[in-house]
Amino acid sequence: MATVQETSSNTLLQSLTGASASSKSEAEQAGDRFLTLLVTQMRNQDPLNPLDNAQVTSQLAQISTVTGLDKLNTTLQSFANGFASTQMLQAATMIGREVLVPSEQIQLVDGAATFGVELTQPADQVVVSILDAAGNTVRKQDLGAHSTGTATFAWNGLNNLGASVPDGRYQISITAKQGGKETAAEALSFARVESVAQNGQEIELELQGLGAANLSDVRRIN
Repeated sequence: MATVQETSSNTLLQSLTGASASSKSEAEQAGDRFLTLLVTQMRNQDPLNPLDNAQVTSQLAQISTVTGLDKLNTTLQSFANGFASTQMLQAATMIGREVLVPSEQIQLVDGAATFGVELTQPADQVVVSILDAAGNTVRKQDLGAHSTGTATFAWNGLNNLGASVPDGRYQISITAKQGGKETAAEALSFARVESVAQNGQEIELELQGLGAANLSDVRRIN
């Protein structure tokens, strides 16, 4: 005949390894195993050395906390999924519109292109260089002083000699200085949104001529 200790050990082993194939969460399954073990211990406790009420209460409080956190995580995940769906719907309204995003690529169309510059601190001199596909500088222009933030500029498609250059893709390089020292400056480019997609936790925009960009990267919508 199995002893009380053997019965308790077998019950514990079964409760820890005999995981149910039900759809319960891990926290719920852990709670069920804990209660099974607790009942087994209470049934087989030594009358001369009963379980400590304080320890039992503490263990019950811990398992209750775990179960509560599991339910909270489920609720938060539900909110996150709903928020992502709302973001997708909002992003879909941007299809066909132009957005300003970080990029050093600009597209000259019908002799005109628009680009942007983002400064993290004021600059007393901002210079933009426009390069062709071979890396040659076709236009260099001093944009003057600018404050912190985003500013947009237009290029009329003329090179340094005042001659028109062919339509197509060009690259821009921004140099900003404050008191003779270079400061951070980021080039921005306008592109048309062709489609939207969800990539993990991010909403991605497929941009004409630029590829994919995150929704969080959009600086302006036209």
